[in-house]
Amino acid sequence: MGNKEIKPADFVTIPNLLTYLRILLIAPFVISFIKEQYILAMVFLGISALSDCCDGYIARRFNQITALGKMLDPVADKLTLLAVMVCITIMTPQVLPLMVILIIKDVSMLIGGTILLKKGLNPPAAKWYGKLGTIMFYGSVIIIVFLKAVFKIEIPVLDIILLSATAFVMIFALVKYFLIYKSLLREKNNKNNNIKNN
Repeated sequence: MGNKEIKPADFVTIPNLLTYLRILLIAPFVISFIKEQYILAMVFLGISALSDCCDGYIARRFNQITALGKMLDPVADKLTLLAVMVCITIMTPQVLPLMVILIIKDVSMLIGGTILLKKGLNPPAAKWYGKLGTIMFYGSVIIIVFLKAVFKIEIPVLDIILLSATAFVMIFALVKYFLIYKSLLREKNNKNNNIKNN
């Protein structure tokens, strides 16, 4: 179980330090991409993806799940995804539909999280299906960029398959998170009703 309140010590836990790293890596990734230094950009993105996978494992393994981490992790994910999607969309316009799905998913989750906070509830920590969508996104982007920018190879069918699979997982994650949010709100309302009845 994680802490419900942010404590000073939370700012320097290993998982949260890795989350800071992901946020800091956004700038060098974008700069490298704009300069068409695609291999370097993919290195930054690969480090970001690796840290994203490690922070959750470390947090669970060493009981370092914190309220700060629960807030920062999705923020780092969304900022990274947005930066990557903008860069990739400029370079490869066919990913635009995936970017639209990503924006809808993130905006929906942001609205849901805001509603939970207003109700006095903490948004749930990232689940495996959310992480899977992120991993598939990174993998798809790296494959598409490497083939096109580094090896000068374009395979439209492969792009469609990769992006469609990623979009499916993102939509699946959105539905699952929606059900969790709905369940949390229902439990909160039931508790309030029980208190009023008593």
